[in-house]
Amino acid sequence: METSDILKKVRKIEIKTRELSQNIFAGQYHSAFKGRGMAFSEVREYQYGDNIRDIDWNVTARFHRPYVKVFEEERELTVMLLVDVSGSLDFGTQGMMKRDMVTEIAATLAFSAIQNNDKIGVIFFSDRIEKYIPPMKGRRHILYIIREMLSFKPKSRRTDIKMAVEYLTRVMKRHCTAFILSDFYTDDDFEKALTICNHKHDVGAIQVYDNRAKQLPNVGLMKVVDAETGHEMYIDTSDSRLRVAHRMYWQNRQKRLENIFIKSNVDQVAIATNEDYVKKLMLFFKQRSKK
Repeated sequence: METSDILKKVRKIEIKTRELSQNIFAGQYHSAFKGRGMAFSEVREYQYGDNIRDIDWNVTARFHRPYVKVFEEERELTVMLLVDVSGSLDFGTQGMMKRDMVTEIAATLAFSAIQNNDKIGVIFFSDRIEKYIPPMKGRRHILYIIREMLSFKPKSRRTDIKMAVEYLTRVMKRHCTAFILSDFYTDDDFEKALTICNHKHDVGAIQVYDNRAKQLPNVGLMKVVDAETGHEMYIDTSDSRLRVAHRMYWQNRQKRLENIFIKSNVDQVAIATNEDYVKKLMLFFKQRSKK
């Protein structure tokens, strides 16, 4: 893609997603993610009923009477986007490509974050960490992130969710809100890594999928290619047993993913490429704000 084409697409995405984040998501985002962290504010003298675990022993020793630390809700968040850039995202038969939808969702979340004066950072991952963009504020930073999502060329086409989650746990020293944007096209077991990460951070999972992964059409002989391994084969989609087996594989795979998210206490939403992601994200935010 030429630089001029990238800039045009960046501008188009900015107009669409910024309007969404301003008019639709701002309130939902605020209620879903604000006030989850506590920051130190000041110290004051101990009062009856204060939690003794909040006593500041250094100040207490200095003034020879008990003082406690006072905390207030953090007014700023650090938001991290873990963006899957593996080969399986280069697919879409209905609506749009999975990669394009991931880009739009990420941009919407990013613009929502900066409207609330939050920092936003990104980790591009495949089966390795492809690129780390440290969290910063501002429109210029958001546009840089969008440009990278549009033009970035990963070194690998495979996926390793476990590795990406472990990297987030290591690299982010302070509490953050993190979104994993992926089709979760992987068989690796990332439950333990996700559980550990979610104890330290506030993690949400956004799965983007194409309906052809859910159900095959009856169109006869079809050539299929695994986007991550390059393996090619022909399948006969007129065979009803094949279509049933494919649907069962999808259902079992989704059930496994749902169990991972439930056990790790991570909120999750699945969005098809032909669905209105605005409605799905609104519901996702609304459910989080009730917790």
